[in-house]
Amino acid sequence: MFRSTLNRFLNKWKSYRHRFVPWIALNLSKNEKTLRQVSERSKDKLTPDAEVSRALLQLFGVLLDRAEHRDARGAQNNFKRLTGQEDHCRGDLICGHDAMFQTLGFCIDRKPSSLAFAGTGVFVTKGLVPKGAIVAMYPGTVYQPYEPIFFQSIRNPFVFRCIDGILIDGNDKGISKMVFRSCSGRDRVGFFMVSDVSWLTNDPLNPLAVGQYVNNCSNERPANVCYQEYDVPDKFPIELRQYLPNVNFRQEVQAPLRCVVLVSLRDIIAGEELFSNYYTIVH
Repeated sequence: MFRSTLNRFLNKWKSYRHRFVPWIALNLSKNEKTLRQVSERSKDKLTPDAEVSRALLQLFGVLLDRAEHRDARGAQNNFKRLTGQEDHCRGDLICGHDAMFQTLGFCIDRKPSSLAFAGTGVFVTKGLVPKGAIVAMYPGTVYQPYEPIFFQSIRNPFVFRCIDGILIDGNDKGISKMVFRSCSGRDRVGFFMVSDVSWLTNDPLNPLAVGQYVNNCSNERPANVCYQEYDVPDKFPIELRQYLPNVNFRQEVQAPLRCVVLVSLRDIIAGEELFSNYYTIVH
């Protein structure tokens, strides 16, 4: 019993340590060597930034149309209710997963992983994911290498480290959740939210924002997606930024907002679980 418990703890630690900031600091030289090797092998992006932007803009545009349609229907129903003309027609509203299928040709969702002791995983639930497609996004607060994240990283398996040292905290609970909500509210521009807090719930408005739950690959389950860094361009429409599941920890950061997308390495069919390799980061 003790040996089994110990083995489970060691297996979890082997995966978690690469996201535990103090461990990274203590093993920086070895970690940087690995990251340099990955960077040398991954200089060219699998999917150009222009294609990433196109896919996101297409999906977010449909999501915005859906929200406007819903608001218009709500106002219309309120008027009918006040005037005694209320009807019970729900309308043809497109949910987030329908918007994903309409624009990208597939759907993903969180389910219990097929790996023992892995907890939650991400599966393709409908359609076909073609090679090179944007499958998911890694949500969370974005920290520059010099910014503090010690307490947020304790017992947090969702801290993602980019090649250049930028960290993304994809934890949807505890301190991490409070920090994201605070930063998102701070950066609001008039009526426009510039980030999406709904990924902190069970029903994210942006159905791609579940990338933090993609499990690490194994010898038996090779990776079918990889991480790719994506800096949001300045020309990204402000009305569509409300669906971006990332926010900078500090408001005064001048660099573009860093996002990380997951790109398919091959065609992935419905029913398959997504698996990544924590060291396959395309710069």
